[in-house]
Amino acid sequence: PTDLLKLYIYGYLNKMRSSRDLEKACKRNIEVMWLLKSLHPDHNTISNFRRDNPKAIKKVFRATVQIAKHFDLIGGKLIAGDSTKMRAQNSKKNNFNPKKIDRHIAYIDNKLEQYSKELAIADYDIKIQIQQEISKHHTRKENYKKLEKQLKESGQTQVSTSDPESRQMITRNNITEVAYNIQTTVDAKHCLLIDYKVTNTNDSKAMGNMLQRCKTILRSNEFTALYDKGYHTGSEFKIADDLAIDVMVAIPDVAAQAPDPAYNVDQFQYNKQDDYYLCPQGNKLTTSGTWHKAKTYHFKRYTTKDCIHCPVKDQCTKAKYGKGVQRSEYQEYVNRNKVRIENNRGYYRQRQAIVEHPYGTIKRQWGFSYILTKKYIKRAEADVGLMLIAYNFRRIINIIGKQTLKEYLRVLVYSILLAIHQIRANIGRFSASLYSGKINRCFSEHLVN
Repeated sequence: PTDLLKLYIYGYLNKMRSSRDLEKACKRNIEVMWLLKSLHPDHNTISNFRRDNPKAIKKVFRATVQIAKHFDLIGGKLIAGDSTKMRAQNSKKNNFNPKKIDRHIAYIDNKLEQYSKELAIADYDIKIQIQQEISKHHTRKENYKKLEKQLKESGQTQVSTSDPESRQMITRNNITEVAYNIQTTVDAKHCLLIDYKVTNTNDSKAMGNMLQRCKTILRSNEFTALYDKGYHTGSEFKIADDLAIDVMVAIPDVAAQAPDPAYNVDQFQYNKQDDYYLCPQGNKLTTSGTWHKAKTYHFKRYTTKDCIHCPVKDQCTKAKYGKGVQRSEYQEYVNRNKVRIENNRGYYRQRQAIVEHPYGTIKRQWGFSYILTKKYIKRAEADVGLMLIAYNFRRIINIIGKQTLKEYLRVLVYSILLAIHQIRANIGRFSASLYSGKINRCFSEHLVN
């Protein structure tokens, strides 16, 4: 395992990820020959090591964070979180949703109808060819029916056949790819990664979990976290508040714009004590107190009868019976985030410079823009983990220098070997005392007998 781990870290640091490329390097790259003491592992052995050890690879990443902490490279006061999409080993053609399956089945049904008409007037030789085509289309239709059944039973919105846990996602400018979504947390002091998680979902529910993990890693909640507007979700703000962590999340544009922006919902003032909204015209919007259920949260609705006869109604809303304002159960947490953003505009602008630094290195400079492993998130995590280990190592070396890191690792290895030697010596003494006690008991029993 030690040799294979060294091989992988060397490979990722030098833009080599393929197990076959690493196998070749073992036989013709002098640096790798020295590193592995002329061992020549087979590409299957190399590939299986990455596939079978995602948890151990995660621990190696944690070790790079510990090294950075030792050299005081982790500030722990300001962090930035974001995600990046990496293409999976699954083409768009092999990704299906209910609409796509229905289109394919409709196409097959149409073709089968055509073949039935042709079969009635065809010669014997042509009939055989048509029957073969009919049989082939029936098989395809059966496969689509199985996929349709799988979607209904699982409750999922899509299914991928090559890499089952990958999902079609928007990457940029409405361009979609079948991909994984990698959540990362970066410390501001030296742009070092402190955590990562591979997912197949979007960002809306990711912030709370990443903050909990970050609090455990840093052993503190006295830091500020910066996120972009994709993470702007009320329930996640509540989690951050429960953890006593200050977050600054970019505020998205208002979803329901009024004909005149002066009458957008954010221009309505809320009176917390008496639970009503005051519109720009001075009218009170009240609620019945009923909590309505949306997809992921509950809300109260505020309206007023004054809306119908209001002189600026056409500027405020297009609704027939007047404007209705929805107040989420998490609105207080959303408002606090808005205040933090408005009071720290310059502070928030650092987010992109912090969190995009690793992506620029990994995706642009090294060319690691896709997941190399196939089938399941755990294997994708191993590939991503090795990328981020290589990034942290390269960054640490660039900051403190090779010699300082080599000396630290030499002392660390010596300390570990010394500890192992001490444990073995203690076990040896303990075994010897047990053996001696057993002989004494046997001799005493023999005398008595």
